[in-house]
Amino acid sequence: MDNFDLVTVGIVAINLLVSIKGFNDTNFFDRYKFSVGAIKSGQKDRMFTSGFLHVDFSHLFFNMFTLYFFAPVVIEWLGTVKFVIIYSISLLAGSLLSMVFHKNEDYYTAVGASGAVTGILYAAILLQPTMQLGIMFIPIPVPAYVFGIGYLLYSIYGMKSRLGNIGHTAHFGGAIGGYVTTLILLPSLLEINPLMVGLLAIPIIALFILQKLGKI
Repeated sequence: MDNFDLVTVGIVAINLLVSIKGFNDTNFFDRYKFSVGAIKSGQKDRMFTSGFLHVDFSHLFFNMFTLYFFAPVVIEWLGTVKFVIIYSISLLAGSLLSMVFHKNEDYYTAVGASGAVTGILYAAILLQPTMQLGIMFIPIPVPAYVFGIGYLLYSIYGMKSRLGNIGHTAHFGGAIGGYVTTLILLPSLLEINPLMVGLLAIPIIALFILQKLGKI
């Protein structure tokens, strides 16, 4: 697979240019970051623009590094146009879920491509659930579907406990966006591998049950 697909390079370049602008221009960063209060006041564009800003180079690198590895899986299966659709919808889904869970916190702000990238990650796992992933601190590779389920369960824990300075809600929203959009674009997955489709839905269903019960 060609990790240097032109569309992937373009997305990385946009993230790089916008993030560098934000690093050097506080007013630009503040105007386009995700901000619950500002979005509620009418600046809806922040739900999209915030996905191209990053806190620093390490934040940017981690997101683009993850995209570099999983974008080719989605592009190989679905092509570049559908890849961009999944990326864009996942970005917005991350922002939307963040608004839902933080709607009463006008001070809440966030930046980063994590929602979009997590959507691509979860889409890739849905498409190739048994591929082996190597993870830091774990000496042996694990099946992608195990990682995906575990990651979202960890995100639920992070959302509940407000763990670290991490946008767990955006990550989860992005994963939902990637999961749902991939199934819409390739509904045959429901017939090809219904077990994996069901397993990967477990943490998503769990989140909404917990939210409905007021546990998160």
